[in-house]
Amino acid sequence: MDILEKIVTKKKIYLENQKQKISYKTLRTDVEKSLGSRKVISFYNALKDYEKISIIAEVKKASPSKGLIRPDLDHMDVAREYLRSDVQAMSVLTETDFFLGKPDFLRDISRISKIPLLRKDFVIDDYQIYEARGLGASAILLIAAILDDKTMSGFMETAHGLSLDCLVEVHDAEELRRVNALGARIVGVNNRNLKTFEEDLGTTERLLGLLEERDKKVLVSESGIRSSRDLEYVEQIGADAALIGELFMRHQNISSAVDDLRNGRLD
Repeated sequence: MDILEKIVTKKKIYLENQKQKISYKTLRTDVEKSLGSRKVISFYNALKDYEKISIIAEVKKASPSKGLIRPDLDHMDVAREYLRSDVQAMSVLTETDFFLGKPDFLRDISRISKIPLLRKDFVIDDYQIYEARGLGASAILLIAAILDDKTMSGFMETAHGLSLDCLVEVHDAEELRRVNALGARIVGVNNRNLKTFEEDLGTTERLLGLLEERDKKVLVSESGIRSSRDLEYVEQIGADAALIGELFMRHQNISSAVDDLRNGRLD
């Protein structure tokens, strides 16, 4: 079993337990009742309208490939640092077993954030989409590698009905072909192979030219950006945004790291 399969297997167990605590019917009813009381900040617009390459800054404690990245993570301190920085959105890990995230991280940060929040998790059930809306997300992640076309299309429809954007993630040309056919507006190219966890920034460049209706889309380069040179590279090849986590999480002064990255000072 590769790491992606392990994560999905654990996620199924997690959801079974979660549904015992709060049923799907109860969650859906509660979220739908609250829709009018909480405005959603557009994730798409925040990334599309920025004059330079947008940064989606990630709140992440650990990963399966790197282990603990920020052992003393205080998600609220990190969020405040990002809010003082030149970032256009935040990605909040809520996966509990492999990334040591928590849904409460997203709920807490949503109470202070004035920029859109992506729920970074492995979505395999409508339940998680309603949960994301209730936690204060503006967008969800959908991973083409773990979803068939019918399921992915259904999840997109559910999300849009809740005013949530979808960052639809691909790793290769075949996945991008499928996502093009579904009309996804925000496409993420993961430079990390989720089966081997090897990284290659060239993945973004190779897939960029295959993106249909390019002027209407937001292309996000994900993973592997570790320096100002890397950010400049993905911007030059045409990415609209970069999702960056580990780089910032390993710096004590996050706002300085963002500034250094933006201004060519981070080697």
